[in-house]
Formats: sequence, C-alpha cells, structure tokens
Amino acid sequence: METQDSAIAPSTIAVPAPARTSATRGTVLAALGVIAFSLTFPGTAWALEGLGPWSVTSCRVALAGLLAVGCLLALRVPLPSRRHWGPLAIVALGVVVGFPLLTTLALETSTTSHAAVVVGLLPLTTAAYGSWRHRTRHTRIFWAASLVGALVVVAFAVSQSGGALTTGDVFLFAALLVCAAGYGEGGRLARELPGWQVIGWALVLCLPLAAPGALLALTSEPVRLTAHSVIGLGWLVLGTQCLGLVVWYRGMGVIGVGRASQLQLAQPLLTLLWAVLLVGERLDPLAPAAAVTVLACIAVTQRTGGSPPRVIK
Repeated sequence: METQDSAIAPSTIAVPAPARTSATRGTVLAALGVIAFSLTFPGTAWALEGLGPWSVTSCRVALAGLLAVGCLLALRVPLPSRRHWGPLAIVALGVVVGFPLLTTLALETSTTSHAAVVVGLLPLTTAAYGSWRHRTRHTRIFWAASLVGALVVVAFAVSQSGGALTTGDVFLFAALLVCAAGYGEGGRLARELPGWQVIGWALVLCLPLAAPGALLALTSEPVRLTAHSVIGLGWLVLGTQCLGLVVWYRGMGVIGVGRASQLQLAQPLLTLLWAVLLVGERLDPLAPAAAVTVLACIAVTQRTGGSPPRVIK
C-alpha cells in the first residue's frame, strides 16, 4: 500500500496563499545559500595560494566566530535552551569545522571541479539523514528525481577529473557525511531559532579551539599573503561561513531539509562555472546539457516533496 504522501498528488492539495508565499521566500533564501556555497571551493583554492590548509580552516572559523560573538552580544541574544546545545554541537562539528577542514585538505591534491563531486552527492545524503532523523516521508518520484539529478552531477564532475580516486576523495566522502548531519540538525533548529542564531551559536562553540588553533597554524605553516589569498579567506568568512549559512538555515527552516537539499543539485555546476572564471579550469562542453537536466530534477523534487514545516519563528 502506498503512503498517504504518494497517494495524493501535490497539485490536488489546496495551499493557502500565506503558505505559498512563505515557501517561495524559503526557496529564495535557500537558493541564495547555494549560490554563496558554490563560491566556497574557488575561494578555498585562492586562500590556499598564500596559506596552509590548517591556517585557512582555523582562521575562517575564528574570524567568523568573533563576528558571531559581536552580533550576539550587540543584540543581547539570550542563550539557547539546554535542549538546543546537542544539535548545535552537531552543526558545529559538521558544518563549521568538519566540512571546511576536510574539503580544504582535499583541495590540496584535488581540483575545484573534482571537489564538486561531494556537493553533487550532498542533497541525497542530506535528504536521507533528514528523513531518518526526523521521520520525514517523501514520494518515490521525489527520491527518483533526486537520484537522477545526483547521478548526473556526479557523472559530470567525475568526467572533469578523469574519475580517478585519490587521497582527496577520502576527505571529500568524509566531508559529505559530516555535512549532511550538520545540515539536518541545523535545518530542524532553524524552525525554532532564527537561522543566523543557529550558525552564530555553532561558531561560538568552536571559537575556544579555533582561536588558539589559528595562532598555532599560522606559526607552523608557510604564510605568503597575496591578493587572491586575502580575498579567498575573506569570502570564506563573510560569504560562506556567515551570509551563506544564515540564509541557508533560514531557508531550510521554512521549506524543510529534504526540499532545500535538492536545490544543491545546481551547486556543482555553479562551482564549475566559477572554476572557469576565477580559477582558470576548462569547462566540459556537456555542461549546458547537464545544467538543464539538473534544473529539471530540481523542479520535480520541488513539486513532489513533502509539505513545508510550520515556521515557528
């Protein structure tokens, strides 16, 4: 017997206008987060031109953490309740530290286009984690479209790199797992706390280790600051770690983890575009066809996903 989700077509369910407006706003916010994230790998590649991988990661977290502390203190935001700290720790370990560190280590030996493989798989793992952790139901069409989109992205990204598995791939697959958990927990928290507070408190949790870690890394690794390295690190702090995560978690809080994660199917293709424009990598001629296929899959998942959760904040 089919579940109720798959038995009723989404088009037959009347959705109130305020709910449609809220879902549209959530989709736009999550999409802005994807655009910001698509610049993360090129930004990391630029930062690595003048800094070591541990310096890039620790400085990125420490600087963003200091900004978070300033904002939270200036606005006199109260401490989260005790039940929020466990999920916040998962967000901190997965999104604030784990994913940036593992992908930065991967980019020492992998190209930007090859690293895009991980974000091609991330929507599936994020949706799977959210479905398991929060008991979310999705239709078979939703999962089929997600799988097709992920396969297209992976095949395209792997074709760019020749498909060879390297040490960097180990870091990328590990990053995939920890980030899915961080997104899943953060998306749930964003239904109870403003998105910027979710990432803000996660950054605060990491600051006691990130600040001394940055000093240690900067004295242990070579430092050759260039315009690229400064701009790259600046983007990682302001664009990815702050702005990108804030709008992303807010978007997930509105439309749900599964639906928001499917928007990331477009992220590898955007990353490959930035890789051409900013890093100088060559773009495969199949890119336009892959982009159209992925966008079609996103459209299907947006129409067949579960209903958006009620927004508390």
